[in-house]
Amino acid sequence: MSEEQDRINLANEISKHENDMNDYFLLIMAWFVLLMQFGFAFLEAGSVRAMNTVNIIWKNILDFFIGALVFWAVGFAFAFGDLPEDHPHASSNRFIGLKFFFDMGNPYEPERSGFAFWIFMFSFAVNAATIVSGSVAERSQIGAYIIYTTFITGFIFPVVAHWSWTETGWLRNPKIENFYRHDYSSNGTFFYDQNQPVQFIDFAGSAVVHCTGGVAGLIGAWFMGPRGGRFGKENEGLFFGHSVPLINLGFLFLFIGFLCFNGGSELAIVGPGNHGTTVAKIFVNTILGGSAGGIVSLAYNYLTLRWKRGYADISLYYLMNGALAGWVAIAAGSNSLTQAYSLLVGSLGALFMIFSKNLLEKFEIDDPLTASPIHLGGGLVGIFLTPIFKHDGLIAFDICPVQELEYIRKYPNGTDFRCDFFEWKVLGWNIAGTLAILVWTIALSGAVFWSLKKLKLLRVPASIEKYGLDKLKHGEDAYPLDSYFG
Repeated sequence: MSEEQDRINLANEISKHENDMNDYFLLIMAWFVLLMQFGFAFLEAGSVRAMNTVNIIWKNILDFFIGALVFWAVGFAFAFGDLPEDHPHASSNRFIGLKFFFDMGNPYEPERSGFAFWIFMFSFAVNAATIVSGSVAERSQIGAYIIYTTFITGFIFPVVAHWSWTETGWLRNPKIENFYRHDYSSNGTFFYDQNQPVQFIDFAGSAVVHCTGGVAGLIGAWFMGPRGGRFGKENEGLFFGHSVPLINLGFLFLFIGFLCFNGGSELAIVGPGNHGTTVAKIFVNTILGGSAGGIVSLAYNYLTLRWKRGYADISLYYLMNGALAGWVAIAAGSNSLTQAYSLLVGSLGALFMIFSKNLLEKFEIDDPLTASPIHLGGGLVGIFLTPIFKHDGLIAFDICPVQELEYIRKYPNGTDFRCDFFEWKVLGWNIAGTLAILVWTIALSGAVFWSLKKLKLLRVPASIEKYGLDKLKHGEDAYPLDSYFG
């Protein structure tokens, strides 16, 4: 056997081991992201009244099971079913995936198993659906929940993921003539650098996952209406959750999950590129963004109340929700922001969460888990600020006179200078893409919730809501009285 053949065999063996290690990495990340279902279950169970605990846990478990079947059957195909450019339906593929139905083939690296990638993306889909369960807690019909969970995991989220995260998606690959960074040949002649296109930037789903789930939850809460008596002054204090330890346990699960949610989005740990370093950077930025969000939220609430009434509570609620909003905001740019800007983005995500929460309460939109302010509010901050503050973002933009001076310095005899607004285009494309995601999700989720409401399938009767869904819908109590007495 020749020395050249030995090198080829060794390279193939190394590649195989790299693929196996990357699949293993993705499986570990997916496992911890799926543990976020535990986090949501505990957080939501503690945040509702005791009489609805079984119902909210049941919803979180059902999310997983329905999501698995639907995402396997059609969701993954709609999200990642890329067709070749010469395929007769390639133009439709710009909008939606068209292969891998009832399959989990890998659209990117055929030599790698598609199973690990499927599991990781399934964890994202089920998270988007679970956000909605918090927004409509304590009053949603069981049948309605099954229907809108199916739509979100099987169609609404997958289409958004296809737009943003696949090479054929129109947000990821705009195919607009001047949507490339400017460059010049050796004699100063202008051309577009085809290797640096304008793309929608959402590394780990601030918009794709969190805005999608958050705005769907907001629409659901609006159509559902507030819980009976929720905004009456005579009922103040009656709608708090029943278990702070459960809320805190759920929060800790979500903290671990967010690290892997963002870190796993690198999709690899070995091979060409600095994957290991990037994942470590993502973990650090995620920790910093959430920490800043929690502290800023806590401080803002304390200082505001102190100023308004002369005294204030030191709120665990604001500490945790601020951190959650910070983690959501940092997702879009966790791989490209500096540590300082991670602190800033996380802090602003928390502040916008508080603003959104107050706005919802002003309009008497009842979101028991503050799910839409956290996920929609934090997601909007992340998706809009990442193109500004990432290392090669708008903060690095040189105004036209500076660009022209640099052109003259490099090409003294050049006459083909053109000012490059690439960074502005990226920001504009992120704004346009986010608006498209919001319009898509509002239209489809609105149609689902409106239809269910018209058919009187959306909300439980007032009598069931009054006495709780656990006993009257499930025939099971989370805390049966008999268990307290021998």
